Amino acid sequence: MRDNPFFSPPAVPSLEADDAVAPPAMVPPGVSRVPSAGVATPTQLHFARSGVITPEMAYVAAVEGCDPALVRSEVAAGRAIIPANIHHLRLQPMVIGKAFCCKINANIGNSALRSDRGVELEKLHTAVHHGSDTVMDLSTGADIHAIRQGIIDHSPVPIGTVPIYEALELVPKVEDLTIDHYLEVLERQAAQGVDYFTIHAGVLAEHVPLTTHRITGIVSRGGAIMAQWMTHHQEQNPLYTHFDEILEVCARHDASISLGDGLRPGCLADASDAAQFAELDTLGELTLRCWHREVQVMIEGPGHVPFDQIAMNVQRQQEVCREAPFYVLGPLVTDVAPGYDHITSCIGATMAGFAGAAMLCYVTPKEHLGLPDLEDVKQGVIAYRIAAHAADVALHRPGAREWDDALSRARFAFDWEEQFRLAMDPQTARAFHDASLPAEGYKSAKFCSMCGPKFCSMRITQDVRRIAGAPLISPALPSEQAHAPAQTPPVNGRA
Repeated sequence: MRDNPFFSPPAVPSLEADDAVAPPAMVPPGVSRVPSAGVATPTQLHFARSGVITPEMAYVAAVEGCDPALVRSEVAAGRAIIPANIHHLRLQPMVIGKAFCCKINANIGNSALRSDRGVELEKLHTAVHHGSDTVMDLSTGADIHAIRQGIIDHSPVPIGTVPIYEALELVPKVEDLTIDHYLEVLERQAAQGVDYFTIHAGVLAEHVPLTTHRITGIVSRGGAIMAQWMTHHQEQNPLYTHFDEILEVCARHDASISLGDGLRPGCLADASDAAQFAELDTLGELTLRCWHREVQVMIEGPGHVPFDQIAMNVQRQQEVCREAPFYVLGPLVTDVAPGYDHITSCIGATMAGFAGAAMLCYVTPKEHLGLPDLEDVKQGVIAYRIAAHAADVALHRPGAREWDDALSRARFAFDWEEQFRLAMDPQTARAFHDASLPAEGYKSAKFCSMCGPKFCSMRITQDVRRIAGAPLISPALPSEQAHAPAQTPPVNGRA
């Protein structure tokens, strides 16, 4: 599975390559990114329904440690997606669905106030290096097309976008936007290799008045844009009325759709209201239309939700959208900790993952405050890897607990190097230890600077066992032996 140190994930291409020279292809052996000749709908869903196990399905089955037939059946049922645009040549396929390990996404991208292609590529590298399963480019500033091209060229993980952002670059004002502008951008991005699109087709004109009571109104950028357009024109959402045309573009390129939650709550007081659930009902309808056209689809979810409402929100989405994968932002469980919302949200994300969410969208410490930098990206990814792994452990997913048990045994044995190696963030674990005990001799010491040599409870426990004649190190449990690696596991994390 992806977050287990017994599996070595792919390396991200070097960011030092000349921009004029494409980095080495990252396609796994045997995985073709070119559609089969004569296939009008070269989507993973089409092949799965036809009984075909594609190279992508076989690859993700190897990563997940499961039977390829399970991957095919889950994709065919719409309970899982493999976001894999046929033009994303360096893609390492992955699967999103509740039958598999919980995934995480990292958002990067420039803004109108800060735009630097090199910085965004560094953010990509940071996100993938620390274990993000997908990355979304949410750029809204200058050079959107060029930045996105660089990200796709360098990314081994699926890339998502919100096409409405670039579409707005084609017109002076929101109300000048037409469906032709949108479809032009969608086709261009699909041909570039974008693996999934957030599309705010579920925000309908009749939903907008339901938000007037809210404290924070409409907090989704895409949702607010569509609300402004509909209010000005007094017409229905063109992304809804022209959804079949959107599906045609996505089907040609096997670009998955992530149905956007344009009316997600932006604070606890607005959670689980009529506007949110009215849009969710529309997303359930659009899910069926995606499946009818054999386009892969997942559903985006809230937002800011009180802890006691999270499981209900996940269950309701699963019922309304017939178990299509749920992709949640957070959710944040309190609104009073700006600067720490990677923590307030990963608490909610853990519960969402346990309740059945298939992918968790990270939140960084800069949420509500500013554009994330490299350190913010790292902190967000690590927080959400913790949340996803905690959900996997709680759901007894194969291989999840073995990682924890391996580190715990290394900790009790005072095998400091093995502890660092198995840590989710080895560099930070080592730095924290060495800050107070930097000498190399302390790497074999049976204590740390917290308790010192006299009060270390684990060292005392070993003394007690020695006196009692018991084994110093507890033998592995049968469940651990069953999943133990055949050889020393490789270093955890992305290269």
